[in-house]
Amino acid sequence: MKNNQNTNQIIKICLLAGKVMLQSGGETYRVEDTMMRMAASFGIKDSQSYVTPTGIMFSIEGTKATNFVRITERSTDLHKVTVVNSISRRISSGELTLSEASELLKEVEAQNHAYSLVIQILAAALVSGCFTIMFKGQWDDFMPAIIAGGIGFSSMVYFNHIVEIRFFAEFLASLIIGCLALLFIYLGVGHELDKIIIGSVMPLVPGLLITNAVRDLMAGHLVSGLSKGAEAFLTAFAIGAGIAVAFSFV
Repeated sequence: MKNNQNTNQIIKICLLAGKVMLQSGGETYRVEDTMMRMAASFGIKDSQSYVTPTGIMFSIEGTKATNFVRITERSTDLHKVTVVNSISRRISSGELTLSEASELLKEVEAQNHAYSLVIQILAAALVSGCFTIMFKGQWDDFMPAIIAGGIGFSSMVYFNHIVEIRFFAEFLASLIIGCLALLFIYLGVGHELDKIIIGSVMPLVPGLLITNAVRDLMAGHLVSGLSKGAEAFLTAFAIGAGIAVAFSFV
């Protein structure tokens, strides 16, 4: 009985580690490798994990029941991924017991390492202005890009909370950015419309998603790589569609 309890606890720990990593933006192959390494460190040599962007399947020793965890929300928190990797290494070196590892993983899951919304908006605004200059925009376009980028990012966060339709928030945010850029040009505040728009939409671009899709494809995880690539494509399409609609008003 005690051995079965330990086995069930190991499975729960591995699933929790995989869930935290996948929800925080970890790559599919990294999640699978971490789960199997943790199981092996606790004495389970024959474990199998299959991870997709929306779920985790994990089984041990072939004849045992397969466990499944559904992933409904995903964000970007690479600090959590790093912490879980650190816990996995400590488990592999024998520094942590089952109960200690479980407590640490539960603490990581409960923590929120994201910056406050105000700081995120300010950072997005500043990044928008910097990208405008980086893409050879004029300094006269720096402030319009900051304003459009900050308002656009705020709009995306707001619409994500009130509308549960994927890609709709990115579409509306880019539409607002396009309208604001056109307004600045009309008022004579900005000079290069394309540079203002390019800089302002950069905080909306799914850069991490594209990177993970390519890395998963290179690691041989075709299902996860293609699904993440499709999600990144649809996000980019929504951003482009919002700008196109804004241009149609001219």
